[in-house]
Amino acid sequence: MSSSSLFAKYNVPGPRYTSYPTVPFWTETPTVEDWEKEVKNTFLRTNAAEGISVYIHLPFCESLCTYCGCNTRITVNHGVERIYIAAVLKEWALYLSLFETTPRIRELHLGGGTPTFFSPLNLNALIEGITSSALVCPDAQFSFEAHPNNTTIEHLEVLAKLGFKRISIGVQDFDPVVQEIVNRVQSFDSVKQLTEASRREGFESINFDLIYGLPKQTKASIVSTIEKVILLRPDRIAFYSYAHIPWIKPGQRKFTEADLPADSEKLELYETGRKMLEENGYKEIGMDHFALETDELYLAQKAKRLHRNFMGYTPFATSLLIGLGVSSISDSWTAFIQNEKKVEDYYKRVNENKLPFFRGHLLTHEDQILRRHILNIMCYGETSWRSETGQCIALEQTRLLLEELEADGLVNMDEFGLSVTPKGLPFIRNICMTFDARMRVKQPEVVQFSKTI
Repeated sequence: MSSSSLFAKYNVPGPRYTSYPTVPFWTETPTVEDWEKEVKNTFLRTNAAEGISVYIHLPFCESLCTYCGCNTRITVNHGVERIYIAAVLKEWALYLSLFETTPRIRELHLGGGTPTFFSPLNLNALIEGITSSALVCPDAQFSFEAHPNNTTIEHLEVLAKLGFKRISIGVQDFDPVVQEIVNRVQSFDSVKQLTEASRREGFESINFDLIYGLPKQTKASIVSTIEKVILLRPDRIAFYSYAHIPWIKPGQRKFTEADLPADSEKLELYETGRKMLEENGYKEIGMDHFALETDELYLAQKAKRLHRNFMGYTPFATSLLIGLGVSSISDSWTAFIQNEKKVEDYYKRVNENKLPFFRGHLLTHEDQILRRHILNIMCYGETSWRSETGQCIALEQTRLLLEELEADGLVNMDEFGLSVTPKGLPFIRNICMTFDARMRVKQPEVVQFSKTI
């Protein structure tokens, strides 16, 4: 079957699998007591050997990028910074009260929103407020997301002194027409200056976010953008599909489906970009990611320690991820919870000295088995069920569904496992969907997901 035929067949709505089960299929929200018990047990079991991960969501932006699917609050009032930081540190204190020993932070990431909306002084107060009550592992990785238009040298200096070594720069596309329609106007020179300044300040890994399938995007704009990216030689590149979900993100109604590339054009954008990156020394990592062979993400994949969670791909796994801030998601490995999605509701819960989550999910034994397989496919393009044969009915059903993907050349299977073929790499999400027992049983009543490719 040709690439275009496969694209037409498999380009359907599907999850990105930063978790399993995915959020729309969370069915059993833990009580506060349940969640505290899960956190305590996982912390006690893993803190000494693994440490923990901390994600902090900083939702504020001065303007709305209309392609964005993140939880944001648009404002030019920077007076919100200290109020928000105080709330995050209160939430952190609630978690500290659950820990019997000092937490060892292995990974910390600032996401958004726009983390560099916050002043360097306030970011310093936030990070010191977190780390003053913890131990930072010697191999810890601290990272943050940066907007080229408001990330200053002072931001870089302060964060570097705090231990940040990785920066992710939102590029998306350098074409002025595309930038205008998605309300993300930034020059190549601004990205170049930020990239070079980051290297001077000692940042060891620089990531660029690129998106294909944006409104008004063409093959020429993708080629031009990636040519410019290659000149700057970032260590990693996230090259992912635009998620068109205007029913969830009304800002995307600034443009219509008529402005988006047709399916065949979108496939060409992806294949063009992927080929250019590979020809210039970037290795494909899991799904949507590329890295130079010197980057930790590539080394982690080779060493079979790559992991995927709500922060994306990481070079090692921790069983406990604490998500702080509005809409953040925490993961105890046996349960998930998500914080309140409105800033005001988040403040109210935290100021009542309550953990501010509003939904979650306690994983069943079957959930945990299927999660492992989805993670293996997402990280390594292969998985084995030799030790679980006969233990999971859903897994037996999955094996039957995989036969069609094998017939289409997307996977190779034997009795005890599968590997994704080169032809199947663009269809990783579809392959993982065959393991999604909860989606099979209860299809969402409305469309929840963007298309898979």
